[in-house]
Formats: sequence, structure tokens, C-alpha cells
Amino acid sequence: MPLQKLSALIDAICNFVICNDSSLRSQPIIFNPDFFVEKLRHEKPEVFTELVVSNITRLIDLPGAELAQLMGEEDPKLPGANSTASGFFRSLMSLKRKEKGVVFGSPLTEEGIAQVSQLIEYLHKNLRAEGLFRVPGNSIRQQILKDALNSGTDIDLDSGEFHSNDVATLLKMFLGELPEPLLTHKHFHAHLKIADLTLFDEKGNKTSTPDKERQIEALQLLFLILPAPNRSLLKLLLDLLYQTAKKQDKNKMSAHNLALMFAPHILWPRNVTANDLQENITKLNNGVTFMIKHSQKLFKAPAYIRECARLHYLGSRAHTSKDDLDLLTSPSSKELQPLKSQKRSRLDTCHQEETQQRTEEALKELFRHVHNMPDSAKKKKLIRQFNKHPTALTPGSDVPTSPAPRRTRSRSFSGLIKRKVLGTPVILERKSRDATPEPERVSKENVHLLQKCGSPAHMSQAKLKSLEGRKEESCRRMRAHLLSKDSSSL
Repeated sequence: MPLQKLSALIDAICNFVICNDSSLRSQPIIFNPDFFVEKLRHEKPEVFTELVVSNITRLIDLPGAELAQLMGEEDPKLPGANSTASGFFRSLMSLKRKEKGVVFGSPLTEEGIAQVSQLIEYLHKNLRAEGLFRVPGNSIRQQILKDALNSGTDIDLDSGEFHSNDVATLLKMFLGELPEPLLTHKHFHAHLKIADLTLFDEKGNKTSTPDKERQIEALQLLFLILPAPNRSLLKLLLDLLYQTAKKQDKNKMSAHNLALMFAPHILWPRNVTANDLQENITKLNNGVTFMIKHSQKLFKAPAYIRECARLHYLGSRAHTSKDDLDLLTSPSSKELQPLKSQKRSRLDTCHQEETQQRTEEALKELFRHVHNMPDSAKKKKLIRQFNKHPTALTPGSDVPTSPAPRRTRSRSFSGLIKRKVLGTPVILERKSRDATPEPERVSKENVHLLQKCGSPAHMSQAKLKSLEGRKEESCRRMRAHLLSKDSSSL
């Protein structure tokens, strides 16, 4: 039976891939990148629809009524719905569907897809027929084939009883007799907006060049919220048309020619005429042409949708399903939980140590750069800033300093002798020189503070100057003492 073939095919596709490694043979490996997307779609359809629609509205501008139609909150408002011609057309189509069978004229089901998939599989083997989908077949053979499909009997299309044009025409007939187009009435306005997506120039003005990347992304999102049977059949159909267009040198059917044949069946609203669509006909036909050319990219979820679906299940324990909870409570998972926590804590510790090491290396490099700078006020200021922060590296830390420290040059003969013979007293002398301006700076700040206060109880400016003179005298004595020590050692 065709239904049994389809179920076997689905089982073969959905089964897990098992590794050749004997140690991993018992562990199933998930190979479907859209696993969490499909899981979210089936388990929480409302959350999934809201996620997808929010991203669709980011790409195309849908007014309130059209957005409500896309969400299924309002009935679709289609062109030509109130005209008398459409009313006559609707009654004619209802008469044609009075004697509907299991497949033709009925809402799309998995059983109907299983029957129609026989036609698609046969056409894949006969893509070289010239005028495929354009040249009509024999009406008597088509009726025999239609009755066989409606009755659910297994058909041997390879027997030679039917021609490829019979099968192609019957496939179009099946799509045309569906109660609504394959892409549904709810999505009609969204497809019109996707066709208008164009690139912008440097000034931000719209151009006539289609924005293919945004169109592909919008179609990927729109196909995600199609009903499951519609999405399955659409994928089979677009893949068939894509392969047909690749053989256009033999069958003379390009992607645009195929779009002219199939747009009225899969995208046009039911019971409308070409006059009702008017200027939208070109947009719809070009839209189907675009779908055929890029069909191999349209049934993959965008990367950010995959990530959102993955985080929905793995980001927090509150969103786990019943199967996941049963898996977590199994004995093997209980034994693995402490190991996972230990591994996670070890990874966190290694990450912290690596970050700390990088920070220390950066600080060492910064201090080394400052230390090698020529003596200047800027260098002294930077060194003081290092000294103020205890976490920063200072000259006394473990930084590998330069092998020959820079010393201030002295033009005197005694300074030359000290540089040649002694190294440490010069450093002391330089420290004392660097320390001498400090009291002067402090004293000036004190003077400024006293002038701001203006209190008569404080010392006068003359007394402060005398104190500064005493401090300078003590500094001179210290220098003389150090010089006398140096000379005695010499």
C-alpha cells in the first residue's frame, strides 16, 4: 500500500543514526538541526507561532487586519470576494466538489499526500518529456487514474499504461481542487509583501532590485507556520519543479514557465479571476518563480529560530517535557548528574583562572611600557596611579624589569664616578630628588586651603613660608650627608 510505503519512508527518515563505533552504538545521535524547532512546534504551537510571527513582522510591514489574518484571528479578506462573478465561480466549484473522494476535492491529509506522492515519484523519473505540465494528457486515462487514487488502490505507473503528461495534468488537477490553495488564504497578503522586498541605495531609498536574502528569510519563516500536511506536500512539489527546471534544455520548461502553470493552484485565492487580482498577478507569478529557484533553502529554519527553540528547552528546567523529566529521574542520569556538576565547576574554575592570567599579563605589559618611558612628569603621574591601586602591578611586583634600569644623567664629575662605580646610591639620590617636590606641592595645597578658609585662628602665610624654608634646609642637609658618605666610600 502507498500509505505503508510512506510510513516506512517516514520511519527511515526519523530514525536516529547509529555510529559504527561499538562503544557508541547504543547511544542515539540526533542529526536533525531543526530538532528543537520541530519539538517546539508540536508541543507548544502557540509559543512557536508567536516566535515566528514576531520575526516575520520584523521583515515585512503587516497592518493590524493582515496580521490578525496571518495569526488566524480573523477570516482572510481576499480580492474579489464580494463580486458577482466570484459568487458564480464559487457555486460552480461547489458543484464540482459534491462527489469528492478520499483524495481529490477533500482537505489535505496525510493519506492524500501518500497517494499523490506516487505521482510525484513517477514524474521525477520522466522529467525530459517536452512540455511537461503544459501539454494536457488524455482525459480518459486521467479519469481512470483519478478513480484509482480516490479508491486508495495501489497503482503501477511504470507499466506504461499512463503517459507522463497524464500524470502531470492530474497533479495540477489535485492541487486545483483543494478547498484552499496549498499556501493557504491566511498567507496571501504576506506573500504580496514579500514580493515587494527590495534593496536600498546609499541614501536609504528603495530600488527595484529584489532583496533575495530577506525574501528567503521571510519565506523560511512563513513556511514554518504552514499546517504540517501543506508544508510536507509543498516541499515535495517545489523539489519536483526545481528538478524539472534544471532539465529545461530537454523539456523546455523554465522556472518562470512552471510558475505560470502552478501559481493559480498553490497561491492564488480560490474563486477569483485574473481581473480580481489585476496588478498582483505579476507579483504572485514572480513569487512562485522565486520559490522554485530557491526551493533548496526555504525549508530550513533560520539560525536564530533554532537557537531560541534550543534555549527554550535547555535554558531552564521549567520548560522540560515529560520525557525529559523521566530521563532526568532515571538511575543512569542520577549517577551522571554529580559528574556533570563537577565537570561544569572545573570548567568554570579554569575559565576564571584563564581570565585572571590574561588580566595579569595585560597589566604587566602596561607597567613594562610605562617603566620604559623616558623620565617625564607624565611617567611620574602614571607610576603614582599604579601605586594608588592595590590590584595593579607596581614597581615592587613580579614584573620582569629591564636588565639595565634607566638612570638620570649627571653632568658633574662626581656623578660620573658614581654611575661607574656605585649603582644603588644613585637610585637613592634619584628617589630623594623625586621626593623633594612633594613637600612643596603639599605646602602649596595647604596655602590654598588656608586662603579658602580665611580663619584668623590658622597660621599666616609668612609662618608657612618659614616652615617651607626649614623643610628645604633639612632636605639640603640630607643631600650633603649622602654626598659625604659617597665620597668617604670612594
